Amino acid sequence: MSALAGGFGHAINGYFFMSEETPIVAITGPVKRLKTAWWATSLLVRLHGLKARYVTAKKPNIDGNIRGVILCGGNDIEPEHYGMTGDAGADYDPERDQLEMDVARKALQANIPVLGICRGSQLLNIVQGGNLYQDIRPLRNVTPNRNSILPIKWVDFEADCRLADIYGQNQIKVNSLHNQAIDRIAEPLSAVGWDADGFIQAFENRSALFQVGVQWHPEYLLWSATHRRLFTAFSHAVKKTDNVLYRL
Repeated sequence: MSALAGGFGHAINGYFFMSEETPIVAITGPVKRLKTAWWATSLLVRLHGLKARYVTAKKPNIDGNIRGVILCGGNDIEPEHYGMTGDAGADYDPERDQLEMDVARKALQANIPVLGICRGSQLLNIVQGGNLYQDIRPLRNVTPNRNSILPIKWVDFEADCRLADIYGQNQIKVNSLHNQAIDRIAEPLSAVGWDADGFIQAFENRSALFQVGVQWHPEYLLWSATHRRLFTAFSHAVKKTDNVLYRL
């Protein structure tokens, strides 16, 4: 474990301990009892020698040594945030929408590493001027409409993009738990991954320290060495930066 820490902690009798200076990663999520995404994501963050802090609309504790942000998946985003109306039969969480948009904007201003997962990638696109397909289910022709926590479809990466380099391959199999997807991508971002129906599944900001969005849920595939590579790359970026997000 100590090899993953990158010098940000120490081992005693084989156990790994975080130091006072260990960078903190803020992980956003909903206010509810079952925090599956938080448990999985925080485990992966800690395995890479970082501290994890859960940030919600009820507990927006963004202060201290925040050097990275992970925007997790969850409810669909209110259509009003990307210039549409209607609900497509979805459940919304307006308080979380506002909290995460504030966190995302502050993180982008601070130029700290940001990873958007599913809803989080959509939100990163929205706050920078992009929009979404409100409901892609009627538009799918090749990929399945059913949700699956296990890998169910393939994503093809653009050659030589950062994600292809991270994964060491130009195609990976991913899970799928989304009804919304990116339509118009924000100008600072570059789409670099697509599914068989042509929906954007991954993007990156090539001018940022680390700003990546993926439409799938790699945290639920933590048993996969391939999918853990994304968290390894994110953690390396966090450890390299001296930039800090202190508070909202």
